[in-house]
Amino acid sequence: MIDIKQFKVKSGKAVVLKDWPTRIPDVYASKADYTRMLADHVTKLSELQQRLYASNAYSILIIFQGMDAAGKDGVIKHVMSGINPQGCMVHSFKQPSREELDHDFLWRTVARLPERGDIGIFNRSYYEEVLVTRVHPEILAGQGIPDLPDKPAKIWKQRFDSINDFEQHLHRNGTRIIKFYLHMSREEQRQRFLHRIDDPQKNWKFNLDDIKERAFWPKYMKAYEACMSETSSAEAPWHIVPADDKENARLIISQTVVRVLEKLDLHYPTTAGEKHAELMEIKRQLQEQK
Repeated sequence: MIDIKQFKVKSGKAVVLKDWPTRIPDVYASKADYTRMLADHVTKLSELQQRLYASNAYSILIIFQGMDAAGKDGVIKHVMSGINPQGCMVHSFKQPSREELDHDFLWRTVARLPERGDIGIFNRSYYEEVLVTRVHPEILAGQGIPDLPDKPAKIWKQRFDSINDFEQHLHRNGTRIIKFYLHMSREEQRQRFLHRIDDPQKNWKFNLDDIKERAFWPKYMKAYEACMSETSSAEAPWHIVPADDKENARLIISQTVVRVLEKLDLHYPTTAGEKHAELMEIKRQLQEQK
């Protein structure tokens, strides 16, 4: 059992990323043990998803953030491998379209929220609007924001407030939010970029914009620190996951998701009264059919 509490950011805690490791001792004993543990988590997650879907009371929103090559796609692929596609949707958020820019910064993600009984996964999210835009504040000029504050600090505070209010609203209405920051070192990113270039099957994942953004690494770290410090709440906490080891990250994330679902104490709907009588009548008719 992994102690997942150590990766959770407490509400009101100031995040300093250099104090959070990007690599920890393996939480698995061997590759075979990793495979067994992940399979166990995936099986539990599949069972819990079925109950989530059947009970139709809660929804789950999982948010993944991290620098390029942090492993977000791999986590989604491996951890969610046993999920029924009918009850799970994955959305990746790229550069906003003109239509999206003509709405508030939360609009495009609101339209992709999971329904009751479903799991929604955001590969990047509305948090890009306090990360990328903070590193590149010139983007704000093209967003049509009325009365744009003359001091950038004001707009970040406003957006943090909007995000916190939004997540509290979702929680009150049955959506449980699980937020992961895949914490990768700059050196690990360099190695993964080189691997993508050397592997022809992964060349498509790499472009010049990736290396350009790498030059802003210190600014991104500061932006992530401010973001998680201001938006990790008891209801929607951030989890800073050491991501230099992909297997470790997947096990930490899968166990965290399983634990959140277990706490909901989900059950299949029971039948009673007229519904039970109806089922018994259907059973009788089926048994009599030849």
